[in-house]
Amino acid sequence: MTRWIDNAVFWHLYPLGFVDAPQHAEADVRHRLVHIVDWLDYAVVMGASGLLLGPVFASSTHGYDTIDHFRIDPRLGDDGDFDQLISEARPRGLQVVLDGVFNHVGRDFPLLRAALENGPTCVEAGWFRWLGREDSAGEPDYATFEGHRALVTLNHGSPDVIAYVTRVMNHWLDRGASGWRLDAAYAVPRPFWKTVLSDVRRNHPDAYIFGEVIHGDYKGIVADTGVDAVTQYELWKAIWSAINDGNLFELQWALERHNGFLEHFQPLTFVGNHDVTRLASRLTDELHIAHALALLLTIGGTPTIYAGDEQAFRGIKENRAGGDDAIRPAFPATPEQLAPFGWPTYRLHQQLIGLRRRHPWLFKARSRKIHLTKREAVWAMEAGDNSLLVALNLNDRETILPAPGGGDVLAGAAEVRKAYPDRAISVRLAPHGWAVLGPSRHT
Repeated sequence: MTRWIDNAVFWHLYPLGFVDAPQHAEADVRHRLVHIVDWLDYAVVMGASGLLLGPVFASSTHGYDTIDHFRIDPRLGDDGDFDQLISEARPRGLQVVLDGVFNHVGRDFPLLRAALENGPTCVEAGWFRWLGREDSAGEPDYATFEGHRALVTLNHGSPDVIAYVTRVMNHWLDRGASGWRLDAAYAVPRPFWKTVLSDVRRNHPDAYIFGEVIHGDYKGIVADTGVDAVTQYELWKAIWSAINDGNLFELQWALERHNGFLEHFQPLTFVGNHDVTRLASRLTDELHIAHALALLLTIGGTPTIYAGDEQAFRGIKENRAGGDDAIRPAFPATPEQLAPFGWPTYRLHQQLIGLRRRHPWLFKARSRKIHLTKREAVWAMEAGDNSLLVALNLNDRETILPAPGGGDVLAGAAEVRKAYPDRAISVRLAPHGWAVLGPSRHT
């Protein structure tokens, strides 16, 4: 039986930025989630079949300092607004996946406030990890996420924390969500996830759950925790870095690693997200957006498009307070208000997502190298008896590449050359050209 996730393409957005919510908590409920509803048709027309939402739960600032996992952030709305989003998304074929921040909580999390008031020996203190000393302000010191005092690490060995996270995940799945992104999953002990997800799976066997993992033992984390997938940061980095450096050998190394992961799970793949510099800003030549996207949408895994990348938005992440603002901008009221220069990139996304939807086997496709130099490559993307060819030319000159078994050009632009009337053997690409070829109908 085909699972919905096997053919999913996510449109990933950061809600607080998308709807232009203020950067700090509001007491009054503001019904801004409807702004996302107004963009659902835009996502569908692009080809998306899922919405991957950043944090939507009550927090003090950016959403990752959660203070109540059972409450929609008042800056976004309330339960009714969430229910409306689900009810509008589902008929359009859009599954909604939520962002769960369960490694840490914000300083205003009520149980932390109680623990700080009553001391590390109180009942509430068992939810957190205390360091047995006082900080510079004379307050009991606690473990934090990567040194951020406002992000307080939970005690994942506590039965209360295990029960709480399990209850949160089941609650929103019961309410209509289709899955979870587990923020900072790499920082949480693997047995914690195994315990929590075993219970969640009993109640929601079809839920899609993946973990944010930047580097490390991808395969081991999947096996030990029970997540369906992890974020493929290795491939993200290799795509833009290899293109910028004109060193496709780096990309080939990452693709071989990716093939190994595909033996065990389908990674969550991307060329942009809410934590990294925009692809259009990262690449030294925007012509190469097409090269990156052709790879993303023909390799195995579950591809994700970060909202705005489909319009070639620019934005650089900076390591400072407010350094994420440029990559998490507000969107206009309607798609019609977008700048005109972004629509060619949107149409490119439509073309390549459409190709992927017509070849649903690509979610498990392995790459096989056919031709490789520093600046040109041909790969066969294969699964069973199915195959497509992806050809890239990073050179400033025209090039002719081998294309054994290649047939019609399905995307991009190329001239297919044939040694025999019925068999293509090479493809001519313009400078900085690319193409995806279907198999020859005669092979």
